[in-house]
Amino acid sequence: MKVVLLQDVKTLGKKDAIVTVNDGYARNYLIPRKLAVEATQANLNTLKAQVAAAQRQAEEELVRAKIKAAEMEKVRITIPMKVGAGGKLFGAVSSKEIADAVKAQWGIDVDKKKVQLAEPIKAVGEETVEIKLHREVTAKITVAVVEA
Repeated sequence: MKVVLLQDVKTLGKKDAIVTVNDGYARNYLIPRKLAVEATQANLNTLKAQVAAAQRQAEEELVRAKIKAAEMEKVRITIPMKVGAGGKLFGAVSSKEIADAVKAQWGIDVDKKKVQLAEPIKAVGEETVEIKLHREVTAKITVAVVEA
């Protein structure tokens, strides 16, 4: 029997895959647990519509991310920090502080987990920081650490 998977099933495949299984396995396990539906023409048409809608939504998200990245390329944030001898900071500038500064100075919401810092900034000066907006889109902003 051919079935369309509604969820990922470890031994069979990913969601929206069309697989062939034994009749008993489909009727007694997959269908009652809402893991799959029978691959009728109506169910296949519904699947095609859902996949097309998901692709459109993914494309729209990509376009929005590209627009936001172009907007963020112009962003330059300043973070005032206490400085010791030789331009060394007391503490460091972390991804959370950068995300908070972007929100405060530019009004753009950025998740601290999306800020790509190899290591925290520990000196006064400017540094380019990448922010991951989408799987395929990364924006670069300039972070200026100044003496408070």
